[in-house]
Amino acid sequence: MKLRALVVDDEEFARKNLTMMLHDHCPEVEVVGEASNKITAKEMIEKESPDVVFLDIRMPSGAEGFELLDEIEKKDFLVVFVTAFKDYAIRAFNASAIYYILKPIDVEELQLSVKRLVETKAEFKAEPTAYPTYFESLKDLSSNLLSNKQSSRIAISHTKGLKIVEDDTITHLEASGNCTTIYFKDGSRYLDTRTLKIYENILNPNKFCRVHKSHIINLDILKEYVNEDGHFAVLEGDLRIPVARNRVSDFVRMLKGVK
Repeated sequence: MKLRALVVDDEEFARKNLTMMLHDHCPEVEVVGEASNKITAKEMIEKESPDVVFLDIRMPSGAEGFELLDEIEKKDFLVVFVTAFKDYAIRAFNASAIYYILKPIDVEELQLSVKRLVETKAEFKAEPTAYPTYFESLKDLSSNLLSNKQSSRIAISHTKGLKIVEDDTITHLEASGNCTTIYFKDGSRYLDTRTLKIYENILNPNKFCRVHKSHIINLDILKEYVNEDGHFAVLEGDLRIPVARNRVSDFVRMLKGVK
């Protein structure tokens, strides 16, 4: 069964281009409509009940897109933001675990996004209670982008949807192949499908430090650094995390506050 999609963009060329790319390269998707503004988009979402909305966003005028999502009563669809904004915005998107495509649109990136959408839609169909948390993450994204502030809340993808957490509840993160295992102060852990490199970019660098190719630690719970039988960062609870030899100098310099 195909994903029913709505394309929302105020530029006709951009709408037609994305619709054509989805038709030509993403057989899993059927575009059921296009909209050029918030009012039309809202009407079409209520009429067509799409599985996914491809939503153009511009800052600061992108607020209209977030208003659209806020005003929809039946929130049971996924969102892919189509954006020309990079740098800070990308960190915000990743922290919210929300799909995005950069303009100009790359075919392979579009296909990868659709593949993830198909997987997420199947997960949400099995666990429809995941939608409220998903839209809470969208609201966080809206707040962070419009205020241009880095959030302390991040969304973690897991088998039943999303979990939104405060970053200070995290003790450390560990690479697990192309995924990341996130450990929390209460002893729980979650496996996210995103890489440790993505988390290195998401997390506040004043609070989290990558000390090894496989490890990121929360500096707020660092107790000491020891170099007996190797190099280790010792966290609260006497948890020892290895520090890579090639990162020792920078790590020690940071701990001493030396620029």
